[in-house]
Amino acid sequence: MSEPVAISVARGRRIGELPADERPRERLALRGAAGLSAAELIGLVWGSGGSGRSSVDIAADALARFDGLTGLARAAGVELARVPGIGPARAAQLASAFELGRRLLADWPSGRWTIRAPRDVADRLILQMGRLEREELRVILLNAKNQVLRVSTAYVGNVSSSLVRVGELFRDAVRTDAAGVILVHNHPSGDPTPSPDDLHLTAEALAAGRLLDIDLLDHLVIGHDAYVSLRDRGVSFDRPGPRAA
Repeated sequence: MSEPVAISVARGRRIGELPADERPRERLALRGAAGLSAAELIGLVWGSGGSGRSSVDIAADALARFDGLTGLARAAGVELARVPGIGPARAAQLASAFELGRRLLADWPSGRWTIRAPRDVADRLILQMGRLEREELRVILLNAKNQVLRVSTAYVGNVSSSLVRVGELFRDAVRTDAAGVILVHNHPSGDPTPSPDDLHLTAEALAAGRLLDIDLLDHLVIGHDAYVSLRDRGVSFDRPGPRAA
């Protein structure tokens, strides 16, 4: 879907100096949010410009500097604050707007959702976790129908089998009487290739889940724009069957 075409705003002209039909707020009322360009939407978030430039001008410069909306969304607050015309306050506003968008996407559709495949998990969490600067380990709690009861953050820091207490991974599952769990953690490097520590942690969690009668269904590793499911990689998450007599 192509980006809506922005009305050209002359450099050095403030929003209030533009004709009424070229002002983002008026255009929003007439055309709806989908009819505005990314620069105009960001300009509305900021409200006003500075140093003789409109907020749309500043937004257009920022989009060009970071190679578009995706690059701007990934930029750190410190990077944004250094852009002429943005500063710490506007950087915080922009970061907040992007985070709201990520959370809305992760929560959609509202209500209880069902996991049928690893992609169902990745579609929800890759935007939330793919660009985190530190590792996070989250536990998805499911009922017997694989419907998600809740998602809890079990650990923040270096997700290592030597540091993570496996019992903590199942604490909320025991409290909520969950039938199964899925582990999800990110690699800040952007490469979702499972490490030996990831495999070791998975093996320990599988053993603990069998003792607690709570199924560990999968362990996903999230990268910047990709993920790896250990179940899809061939790790067995099924309970061993009874031994033949």
